[in-house]
Amino acid sequence: MGKGRVVSLSFASLALGLCIGLTAKERLPGIELIRNKPPREAAVAALQEAERLAGNGSWELISIARVYYLSGDHTKAQALIDRALSRKPKATDFQRVAELYSDAGDSGSAENYFERALAADPKDDTGQSEIGAWYIRHGQRARGEELLAKALAKNPDDVWHYIRASEAYLAVPTGR
Repeated sequence: MGKGRVVSLSFASLALGLCIGLTAKERLPGIELIRNKPPREAAVAALQEAERLAGNGSWELISIARVYYLSGDHTKAQALIDRALSRKPKATDFQRVAELYSDAGDSGSAENYFERALAADPKDDTGQSEIGAWYIRHGQRARGEELLAKALAKNPDDVWHYIRASEAYLAVPTGR
């Protein structure tokens, strides 16, 4: 193959790639999905697009559920939580759901999901320290210290265990 032909093929490939790239970018809604819409309408459009993009990602679905729940749409939020937890949930999935309920002021549901997180991975010292701090913050110091003791016994050099403990004792919101 001659040098000129190679250059021509290279330019043709580049042009084709640019066309494909531009076409793909045009199909994504971007800012036009939400620009100049009333806040509620823009939020719903953004959440719907986020849900589409999330696919079956549990953390993403739980984050979207959090927005729905905290903005008052508990039914939609619960459907997303159920979807997120329907496929081999991990301890971190349960913990994120618990944090959602905690943020909403539903301590009973939060505690239920925190306990499910602990049961799903009883050796997770990070989860133990974070959940222990939550218990302390919510007036259950003995349970919180029990979990912090487990976390510190497993990993006494983890700076985050001490940060979580100090946040809890001083009632400082967690820096998640």
